[in-house]
Amino acid sequence: MFLGIWQGTRENRTGYWLRWWDEAGDLLLWGIELVEIERQRAEEERQAKEAAERRAERLAAQLRSLGIEPE
Repeated sequence: MFLGIWQGTRENRTGYWLRWWDEAGDLLLWGIELVEIERQRAEEERQAKEAAERRAERLAAQLRSLGIEPE
């Protein structure tokens, strides 16, 4: 790990910040950044689940219209 300079916004202040980087040159995220990434992942997962449920309901309705009980 090494310290490097990162330019961005943190706590409503834009400027240069000392940040930790790994040996591959990848920025190590702050805790709040990790939380936000996890929140976005959970929201995408929720949306995908809702879309799958809507698709399943549409398919079940089509089967019922053909006289087939989907269960």
